[in-house]
Amino acid sequence: MIPQQQNDSERARTATGDDLAALLHHHASNVLLQLLDNPAVDEPQVCLLLGRKDLPTEVLIEVARRKVMLKSYRVKRALAFHPRTPRLIAVHLARELYLMDLAQLALQPGSPAELKRIAENQLAVRLPQLPLGQKITLARRGPARVVGALLAEGHKHIVSVALENANLTEAQVLRVLSRETLPADVSLAISRHHKWSCSYNVRLALVRHPNTTLSTVLGYLTELTVTDLRHLAAPGIVTESLRKYLLAEIHRRIRPRKK
Repeated sequence: MIPQQQNDSERARTATGDDLAALLHHHASNVLLQLLDNPAVDEPQVCLLLGRKDLPTEVLIEVARRKVMLKSYRVKRALAFHPRTPRLIAVHLARELYLMDLAQLALQPGSPAELKRIAENQLAVRLPQLPLGQKITLARRGPARVVGALLAEGHKHIVSVALENANLTEAQVLRVLSRETLPADVSLAISRHHKWSCSYNVRLALVRHPNTTLSTVLGYLTELTVTDLRHLAAPGIVTESLRKYLLAEIHRRIRPRKK
């Protein structure tokens, strides 16, 4: 250890005021580790330290090891969100985050895929116990998978909010429409939505869904490919009454070619 760094390391244990504030930005791991033993270092300063994106991993591990520091929710949250926190530590901490922090973690661009999945799982597990107000908040700002689950519930105050969520994906809308027991209001809202009703795959899923009104289905038939019409017209895919309309549309398309 070079003399200056040795001096900084010794100062770190007892520094206060401006000297302590300056040491929070030190580049050496050993100095930062000594800071953690300084009795003058409180929660705001630990959070300031954890706000450094260049913080060495060994410092993050040491903070996570100290149960006294983890009594602070702010410290726990800062550790879970830090891009250099080891995966196992971050996954453990994610299970203890508040609702909207979980949602933010699941949407954070730099979060590892596994951590995002853990956060989404935690949100999904909590959904049944949430009051309506929190569900509406999640429907408005939550990640796609959670928004899809809320949409599938079919609550009248949630459906329209969920469909407007910018995080909602076509894949989640299609997953919702794959449920045969879906509340009728959900398929109706999707079929009337300015964005989702224009998606070819969503229209195809709506034609398949038993809750979709006949007038909506008939409005889509002319835009479906003959290949998709034939697939839908196979026995057992849709009701027999709808199947007749599909066969009629297929016949209308191929009849001019025969002439």
